[in-house]
Amino acid sequence: MKTYISILRGINVGGHKIIKMLALKEMYEKLTFKNVQTYIQSGNVIFSSKENNINNLGEKISLAIKKEFGFEVPVIVLTVETLQKIIQQNPFINDKQKNVASVYIAFLAENPFTLNQAIFVDYLQANEAIALTQNAAYFYSPKEISNSKLTNNLIEKKLKVRATTRNLNTTYELLKIATNNS
Repeated sequence: MKTYISILRGINVGGHKIIKMLALKEMYEKLTFKNVQTYIQSGNVIFSSKENNINNLGEKISLAIKKEFGFEVPVIVLTVETLQKIIQQNPFINDKQKNVASVYIAFLAENPFTLNQAIFVDYLQANEAIALTQNAAYFYSPKEISNSKLTNNLIEKKLKVRATTRNLNTTYELLKIATNNS
């Protein structure tokens, strides 16, 4: 059995696509996943499976959500190793000038068509920054994230991939839970 982290996009946000975490956990268990654990209400689920193909896992979960809850939800599935790599590649975590509470990671469903950060320059506001890797877009927004133009939708549009964003503290907690599940 291998431990995975699934990150659902756009549930329980603004009163839309509401899924109770207990119901989500039960759905994962019906899919025969083991060691299922949710973290906060935004659709983070750690689980174990014999399946080795993360794309198959993501599709299986997404189809089950559609069947169980009646709406489509993009699902990104990561291995513990991939999540560790994404955290290690974050260019902002060692920058003492940046408050880690203002660092966000947009997890990418596939490799983006470009890693050219310049496509975001017109959207950056004062003191904001963005960095790209094959698996993630990292952004720093020292003001309220709700006031930033660096939205998940913009990242998806510019990079032409599905993405879902989490703050750095949530990302660390997901890694901690997944590591303890391994």
